[in-house]
Amino acid sequence: MIDTKKITAKNMTDKEFFFGHKACAGCGGSLAVRLALKVLGEKTFCALPAGCMSAVGFIYPQMAFLNNAIISTFPGTGSMLSGMRAGLDALGYTDTHVVGFAGDGGTADIGLQALSGAIDRGDKIIYICYDNEAYMNTGVQKSSLTPYGTKTTTSPAGDNLPGSVTHKKNLFEIVAAHDIAYAATASVGYPQDYMNKLSKAAQVDGTSYIHIYATCPTGWGTSTETSVSLAKEAVDCGMWYLAEYENSEFKLNRKPKKLEKLKDHLLKQGRFKHLTDADIKVIESERDRKWARMIKMWG
Repeated sequence: MIDTKKITAKNMTDKEFFFGHKACAGCGGSLAVRLALKVLGEKTFCALPAGCMSAVGFIYPQMAFLNNAIISTFPGTGSMLSGMRAGLDALGYTDTHVVGFAGDGGTADIGLQALSGAIDRGDKIIYICYDNEAYMNTGVQKSSLTPYGTKTTTSPAGDNLPGSVTHKKNLFEIVAAHDIAYAATASVGYPQDYMNKLSKAAQVDGTSYIHIYATCPTGWGTSTETSVSLAKEAVDCGMWYLAEYENSEFKLNRKPKKLEKLKDHLLKQGRFKHLTDADIKVIESERDRKWARMIKMWG
């Protein structure tokens, strides 16, 4: 089982468990998978539904996973993980991890029922949602985690619409409402925070869920070299947050004293270039409302 010591860039293994994949340059999702497997180690069994990481990681005759990995049904990642855990337990392999990597569509939309069931059963699994805020693998379609004002192929921007007209589903709190053993949010812009949470999830005797903000240069219309900095900016300007839920309590891991300017962050991204000042005001108001509520309730 994984050591409880804090894993950092200095002491993590040099061994790679996810390499040679065909992901786009600057892919935040591939970084999330790579870091997770370096923390969890070689005795980790993976399941991935249809999505970016299964598309780029399982290309015959190449396999990007050094670990045991399988493609699950699109809606069934949670149930597949439960079956894998039961099988490993039956064979006596208790010093293992079972982890799922699913995108926002495969988690918040198509896979939510199976995830909910796995949490309800309390299965010892880790579910990681790499959230790039749209169905990127199939051509950048809107998901329920697509933010307001985002231009996608199914939420086009024009004279009558600002892009997506709905705000991002609060999946972290939906998962926490199950009274899950452990849940957390993370960002590829804050890798140490992510690795700390992976280490904690690995120790939990029950279901763990990590929701990581994962940049997508292709779908977002951004330069590949800005992926990590944009993911950090998203936290610093309040578009995303770092938090945990454990022992039936929420905790904010980072409380910016002053949120960075939102407009500059948004207009760096092609998916938001069309936004008017009025559109940005709507996004800003929603951000402020959410932060005021989180600070009040979570401290």
